[in-house]
Amino acid sequence: MKLHSLYSFFLKSTALLFGGVVLLPLTSCKSTISTDTQIQSWLTKGDESVKLQQQLPLVFVKNSNNFQNIDIDDSQKFQYIDGFGYTLTGGSVEVINRLSPSKRKALLNELFGNDENSISISYLRLSIGASDLDGEVFSYDDLPEGETDPTLSKFSLAKDKDLISMLKEILTINPNIKIIAAPWSPPVWMKDNGKSKGGSLKPEFYNTYASYFVKYIQGMQREGITIDAITPQNEPLHPGNNPSLLMPSDQQRDFIKQSLGPIFDKNNIKTKIVVYDHNCNKPEYATDILKDPAANQYIDGSAFHLYEGDISALSTVHDAFPDKNLYFTEQWTGAKGTFNEDLNWHTKNVIIGSMRNWSKIALEWNVANDPQYKPHTEGGCTECKGAITVSDSEYFTRNVSYYIIAHASKFVPANSQRIASSQTENLSTVAFKTPAGKTVLIVQNNSKTNENFNIKYNQKTTPVTITGSSVATYIF
Repeated sequence: MKLHSLYSFFLKSTALLFGGVVLLPLTSCKSTISTDTQIQSWLTKGDESVKLQQQLPLVFVKNSNNFQNIDIDDSQKFQYIDGFGYTLTGGSVEVINRLSPSKRKALLNELFGNDENSISISYLRLSIGASDLDGEVFSYDDLPEGETDPTLSKFSLAKDKDLISMLKEILTINPNIKIIAAPWSPPVWMKDNGKSKGGSLKPEFYNTYASYFVKYIQGMQREGITIDAITPQNEPLHPGNNPSLLMPSDQQRDFIKQSLGPIFDKNNIKTKIVVYDHNCNKPEYATDILKDPAANQYIDGSAFHLYEGDISALSTVHDAFPDKNLYFTEQWTGAKGTFNEDLNWHTKNVIIGSMRNWSKIALEWNVANDPQYKPHTEGGCTECKGAITVSDSEYFTRNVSYYIIAHASKFVPANSQRIASSQTENLSTVAFKTPAGKTVLIVQNNSKTNENFNIKYNQKTTPVTITGSSVATYIF
């Protein structure tokens, strides 16, 4: 009883200092302390008063109360996780390199390290050539107008020298980070409109473009950078970006089965081929390709964004092709969004939603940009807000997507496995078992008011309060 009384007094007297996620005072429910398992918890509030702040430890208790339960069942196992992270755009590299050497080193360690001060990003996306968040449009084989290079004799990764240099540094911090890469456009001489924006890939260049991917993967490998997966085209149904390409599903299917797959095999390329890489409103894009046996044999899975549609589209594809993987590869936070709205919507849909619908990864969009949301191409995104804003050589700020990803990446390493967790009307959840045997539960409170609930695991429970419009991660 003395331990019980002291612990209750400690919680009552300190809860106001820490706020948010606390074990309810033990005098409020009939309970007996069980000290065999301590639960660590981290909180971010939508009102920005608390950001990724560790809370008071919790313990499982034997209790009786009327709270709703979040049941965790590690006998029900689902997909393994490859990681959480962002796209490292050329613009991100440019602004991070504006930091002083000490600030730059500190930021990269904070993003990619594995200590208590890091958020441990485990997955990156790259653009093959320029994305719209590069300072200029380029490919790896740009030529004067009217010229072609079917043998790719002028192919060069020189435009990515700063990106490659930063990736090498990141790999010294986290040698196991995985990378997926996607082109925004082929070289313009391969396109039917001869422009960086829009147009389609000419069929006579299918083999040449497949060899372009091979040269990219082999060139990065020579730099010590392994490309784990590629998609044939970023947002293939959005030809209005700069750069961009229109690639309907029948064209992507034919490109894969006629050229990309066979040429990967011929060159012993083990990089995974992932189709689609666009919005959840068109799951049939992926399934139409996967229905073709000649294309299917080369395909690892499909990738999605969520600017349109519902995140359940991933499960639609999984149910149709359960042997194929799912990847959530992009969602941007914008200049006009609020911290509260973005934190809660993205955590509910991008983190929790994608994981509950079989994705192996969850990626927000760009790592960093400047206070004017630059660099970007002419015609590129003018409102995309990076996880980091670099203001000058000595100062950077952490934005909402930093915290969205951190609530997963910091606690759920690669090769964790999703396990079952229940949800309630206002509480969205996802749970994992890590390679070290830890259980991780992410909870998002969609209500504006506090929610009381029990974490229930192996017949043990702990009563918890999570503040309204907040996100919490629990580890035990």
